[in-house]
Amino acid sequence: MSNLSSGQFLIASPDLDDELFNRSVILLCEHSQVGSFGVIVNKPLEGGLPPDIAEFASQSSLLTRIGGPIQPDQMMLLHTCSDIPDQTLCVTDGIYLGGDGDFLQNTLTDTKQSAIISFGYMAWGEDALEKEFLAGLWYLHPATQNHVFNTQPSTLWRILLREMGGKYATLSMMPDDLSLN
Repeated sequence: MSNLSSGQFLIASPDLDDELFNRSVILLCEHSQVGSFGVIVNKPLEGGLPPDIAEFASQSSLLTRIGGPIQPDQMMLLHTCSDIPDQTLCVTDGIYLGGDGDFLQNTLTDTKQSAIISFGYMAWGEDALEKEFLAGLWYLHPATQNHVFNTQPSTLWRILLREMGGKYATLSMMPDDLSLN
């Protein structure tokens, strides 16, 4: 039995070499006996934003990410605001999922809150994530608000592995392209 639970990072092992999953860090938002879902937090979305979101993102601190391959047109909002518990899910201390467009505009323009809009998400059926974890495809690390909203996406995978120490710190030093070794 693993220690999988919401509020943890799933860190892709080097064995996951699919382009999207290569060095991915997923914020596990929900984990139960019936399944799991999460959002990739370290794959920036470049271009392709709807015009109203693109304009808003350019005028605020809104970050954009590729959240996963499932329903890539669906927007998932991660943020630091606890003001609307009826509209949000508390993933872990200081990290919330949910909210609507009005909430997004009011929160990011009127306060010092942080937010990420992710397009798409990750999901696993009953026991599927557990099996992947036990097969060594994912490593676990407690999620923090600082890492989700302030750590550069390009360095998050390496930083988390270094923090874990031991063999994981060694993995963090692997070059992106192993043919350069």
